[in-house]
Amino acid sequence: MTSILWFRRDLRLLDHPALLSASEDGAVVPLVVLEPGSLDAATPHVAGYLRCVAALAESIASRGGRLVVRTGDPADVVPRLAREVGAGRVHVTAESEPDRRRRDQQVREVLDGLGVAFVATGTPYAIGPGVITKSDGDPYKVFTPFATAWRDHGAPGPAPLPTVSWVTGVESEQIPTPVEVGVGLPALGERAALERWNDFRDEGLERYAADRDRPDLPGTSQMSVHLAHGTIHPRTMLADIAAHPAGQTEGARTFATELVWREFYADVLWHRPDSAWNDLRTALAGMEYDDPQSDPRAADRLAAWKEGRTGHPIVDAGMRQLLATGWMHNRLRMITASFLCKDLHVWWPHGARHFLDHLLDADLANNNHGWQWVAGTGTDAAPYFRVFNPWSQGAKFDPRGDYVRRWVPELAGLAEADVHDLRAVSTVPGYPAPIVDHAEERREALRRYEEVRAAP
Repeated sequence: MTSILWFRRDLRLLDHPALLSASEDGAVVPLVVLEPGSLDAATPHVAGYLRCVAALAESIASRGGRLVVRTGDPADVVPRLAREVGAGRVHVTAESEPDRRRRDQQVREVLDGLGVAFVATGTPYAIGPGVITKSDGDPYKVFTPFATAWRDHGAPGPAPLPTVSWVTGVESEQIPTPVEVGVGLPALGERAALERWNDFRDEGLERYAADRDRPDLPGTSQMSVHLAHGTIHPRTMLADIAAHPAGQTEGARTFATELVWREFYADVLWHRPDSAWNDLRTALAGMEYDDPQSDPRAADRLAAWKEGRTGHPIVDAGMRQLLATGWMHNRLRMITASFLCKDLHVWWPHGARHFLDHLLDADLANNNHGWQWVAGTGTDAAPYFRVFNPWSQGAKFDPRGDYVRRWVPELAGLAEADVHDLRAVSTVPGYPAPIVDHAEERREALRRYEEVRAAP
């Protein structure tokens, strides 16, 4: 029987349960659907996605197949192709994000009317969202007990690569050429993901715990973009860690925990799809925010934050790195998010949307629940008092100032830690003065918080 494998956030061939399932049916038509609404914006994520699609096409071609690319609404494109090739099943990797789940349900319903089965196998996660629950069936709301249950449950090993009989000769569109962004896209696709992972596993994993918070050092894996597009599966990474000599080090344990955070946020979104763009916890529902849509001063401050001209060097460095490369160090994601929410008093979705517009590794669950963790509306039990001081954070995590001087060239002439000293920075011509006073805004943030807590 002929089947279709519809690739989405799984643009690879290795460790691909849906591919294994499709191959067991017989001949396989590999399909990518370019959805117009998701490709309209010339964002780094879209550019990276198209680069990964092109790499997948090359990989399939090297194995004697041909990737079929069609543009349109999947509820129209997928059933039409199923009729065209006489497919009895459409195989996919199951999705967990709200909009993608609704899309898949629409496709399933149309296929049901044609007598074509919609078969979902595997997810983009080591353990699928919704699987890990408490003994009473309720979802976990706090990370630590979730992580314990996740580890106790155990993840399956990587799926084997099957021998695939590809269907060729099916009409296909050309893959659009991605728009280059900033300094250009990094190497993407399955081969690039495996090469990057192997390099980090062998050279960076052991020191990960010590170096991961230092944006001035190459201490992170930068695997997030590959995970976002599914050019590698977390099962592959976890299996490699377990088998590696460094697998029992603190660095390996810390890195594995970061993968569990990704799984946790996906699980939270699975159970609470409304939390994609609304506060997960309603305790701060009455919080007073400065609205950029109605307040010109708030709009100006938001623009300064987006452009990296807040007058706070570590914040500006992070925002400029994002604009230039489509990526930002995770410590800087927390610092810049805290600055927007706690120093500028802007509701977190404004920042979350900006990140999704500019991140190569844009991932709804990870991004938006990371923002809520900082904003104090997410999964953390008592986080609102966590107000990052941008000056001390810079001095602690960029002690020589190398990171700031790289991304804020106006400050390149300052010596070492002077880039984190307000008095020294204030003497540099051409660099903006701080748009707010952190100490004052911290007090204001806590005042607003106390007002919410005191409200009946």
